[in-house]
Amino acid sequence: MPASCAPFVTSASALPFSDGYRRRSARLAAGVALVALLAGGAAAAEETAAASAEQPQTAADQSQTSAQSGGRLLEEIVVTAQKREQNVQSVGIAIDAFSGEQLEDFGIQSSMDVATISPGVHVAGSHAGQQLQFSIRGVVNNDFNPVVETPNAVYLDEAYIAALPGQNFGLFDIERVEILKGPQGTLFGRNATGGLVHYISRQPTFDRWEGYADGEFGLFDSPADAYGGRITAALGGPLSDTVATRAAIYWKRHGGYLKNLYPLGAVGGAPGPGAGADMGDDDTLGSRLILTFEPSDRLQIRLTGNFTRSRLASSPYQAKPTIAVFDEVGGGLEIVNVLDVGPNETRASIGPGGIDLGTDLDNDALFGSQDAPGSEFFGRFAPGGDFFGYRDPDGPGWLTSADFAFKDHNFTRSWGWNGRVKYDINQEITLTWIGDFKSYDELIFLDVDAAPVNQSANYAAIDATSVSQELRLNGRHGPLTWVAGFYYLNIDNNSDDGLKFPINSVVPGSPFDLNSEANLETNSYSGFVHVQYDVNERLSLILGVRLIEEKKDYFFEQAIYGTQSSFEIKTGPKFAVIGPVFGPGGPEPFTAKTSDTLWAGVARVEYHVTPDVMLWASAKRGVKAGSFNAQLAGGLGVPASAIPYRPEVLYAYETGLKSTILDGMGRFNANFFYYDYDDYQAFLFTGVSGVVVNNDATYKGLEGDLTLSPVDGLDIRLSGAWIDAKVKDVPLRVGGPIVRDVRPTYTPKFQANVMVGYAWPAFGGLMRIVGEGSYSSSFFYNLRNFDADKFGSYFLLNTRLAWTSPAERWEVAFNIRNLTQEKAGVLGFDLATLCGCNEVSYRAPRWFGLQVKYSYN
Repeated sequence: MPASCAPFVTSASALPFSDGYRRRSARLAAGVALVALLAGGAAAAEETAAASAEQPQTAADQSQTSAQSGGRLLEEIVVTAQKREQNVQSVGIAIDAFSGEQLEDFGIQSSMDVATISPGVHVAGSHAGQQLQFSIRGVVNNDFNPVVETPNAVYLDEAYIAALPGQNFGLFDIERVEILKGPQGTLFGRNATGGLVHYISRQPTFDRWEGYADGEFGLFDSPADAYGGRITAALGGPLSDTVATRAAIYWKRHGGYLKNLYPLGAVGGAPGPGAGADMGDDDTLGSRLILTFEPSDRLQIRLTGNFTRSRLASSPYQAKPTIAVFDEVGGGLEIVNVLDVGPNETRASIGPGGIDLGTDLDNDALFGSQDAPGSEFFGRFAPGGDFFGYRDPDGPGWLTSADFAFKDHNFTRSWGWNGRVKYDINQEITLTWIGDFKSYDELIFLDVDAAPVNQSANYAAIDATSVSQELRLNGRHGPLTWVAGFYYLNIDNNSDDGLKFPINSVVPGSPFDLNSEANLETNSYSGFVHVQYDVNERLSLILGVRLIEEKKDYFFEQAIYGTQSSFEIKTGPKFAVIGPVFGPGGPEPFTAKTSDTLWAGVARVEYHVTPDVMLWASAKRGVKAGSFNAQLAGGLGVPASAIPYRPEVLYAYETGLKSTILDGMGRFNANFFYYDYDDYQAFLFTGVSGVVVNNDATYKGLEGDLTLSPVDGLDIRLSGAWIDAKVKDVPLRVGGPIVRDVRPTYTPKFQANVMVGYAWPAFGGLMRIVGEGSYSSSFFYNLRNFDADKFGSYFLLNTRLAWTSPAERWEVAFNIRNLTQEKAGVLGFDLATLCGCNEVSYRAPRWFGLQVKYSYN
């Protein structure tokens, strides 16, 4: 190895700050709280005077205001889970639904934040906080290639978001969110095997102009002193008797909260100017414009345009030292576990009898002296570090040293339009057409070893579009309610995923890009029917089916490009095609066309024991079409036969209870489910890459929630979930001799959430304090379930103290998110054989924020 590969060891005790930093944080919290109270008092005095001039506020008025503030979590929410408006308590589906006011009240600011308030739902993903996806009841496919579609659909205003870059966005001007658990493929036709999350925008009104401006400024509690804020504003109303509009904007910007100490412990030269930037920053801009036309009582036309873009530093990963354990199986060496490195560990890997097998930097399963002379080595450069002697300065804290980290390195962008026409043919039948177009662009980077070692980086890029058309009829005649329709979806996805070996890399031959290009076009056609028959006032029977024809056209090539820049990919010449197929003429691309006929269905019964108590039971068949892998090049090759993977089919059996209790002062809902999974599409990550494999699985679980408003102004919601899941006969590597039953990734066994809010009259207006806490037990981020590939349990706590003026025009709030400064894991990659480390990312640290909102109506 180069002479510059010197040992690096440091400890938190050597860092140049500790008590001073804590004192600054404490002073900040006190200062922001004081400003919030002063601002609240000033606004109170001003608006109280104005209110007094107009009309004195009586004690009865104050009591009414207080009463209106209570029961926020008990408000009736109308959902469209069955493509028609229904009270959430009257639908025999496991649904968590929250209004926009509730989301704002409890500090839910991004699309992925809703996972914390819905037990059974968890966040999974591929590139730290910059590209995420949902795991619903353990159904997840966390393949990090951007060509992948997930098994849990995300919708915005009835339109499917087909690409991962479009699914993680800031929430602004949202009417409500509906989280549907279990297969939903009958009425929502795209990849809803595990469930779906549906965000519905606030719509224009014809009765008056209304709007708001909402701003927050604050600081992350980390050594980086990252400050910033967000601004949200909306305005809407009638342009005429038949035309209304609503416009909304969102801007969020803050500095990087993960403090980068690079070049501390640097190995190799810098990968480019500006290396070593702080990470975890955000600069996101979003906008939405809606036009609604109602030329008659029977016809409504809605046009919506959306745009969002984000500029961010390299993905915020950190490294922890790990060591691979091998055993002799069938005459060869097989990895059987990965462990966290102990403080005195010096071996590069552990072989039979505890010997040091050495490194396997190129992931070809040849270790130490087995490989080409000089390409591998034995031992670690320092006890307790990775292969190069590095260990994070403060463990999982908010300090790191990473070379491949640049400001404004990553970007995502999506835009589109949506059209909706609704026509009442008569009093019983309504025709609806929904057309949608979306465009997605992305280029994101992360440091593979998450260390000051100039070895390699991973990148992911996407240029994709999606077009969907839905035409449906809703009808009702006597006891029969029905929905029938057709759906078409086209996704044209061109992606690049690869390893960049930048300038000054310790890898011979750099700089170059080891690129995997995947181009996938999908055309999906389906028809569906969903029928509910009310046998009597208490009993309803529901049947639904969807038939799907899905066609895919795929091209996949692995090649080497001579790229100099750390900000661009594939800019140099294509030196060579290296796969993924190895035919008689040498390496060549993989191409394929497929056509699958699939079906999904539901049978459900609902029985109202009383007007306040409903029992329900269902059997569902969910399905997700097969597709293709686009694995990274490098290390052991994947046979061409493993590139396609089969459709997955989920048979879901569920029963539940929905009830209103305590004379309307409470709700209690619960359900039990059992899943029988055929060919579950599970993502198996080994070495430097991963592929989706098909394995059978079984799941069972319990979920429940209790919502109470026992006294004026008080809201309490307690919810929890338990999941016992097993994926069967998973190989520890593709084609390997060892198979095991494992737990699916990003699937905690226990989850719980508590939401509490209390409001009381104060300063002439209304004071409200809320707290939201979410617990997750430990979970694996690698399907092999090795010991080191696990995040520990955590409890996240957010709180908010807000004052609202008498006329509800002004609101001043002090927000604290992640109050307990939890290191809650988001994503990890097992790279024990590549760098002697795992790279991991965590949720953001504690945030102090002062918020001011003005509403106009």
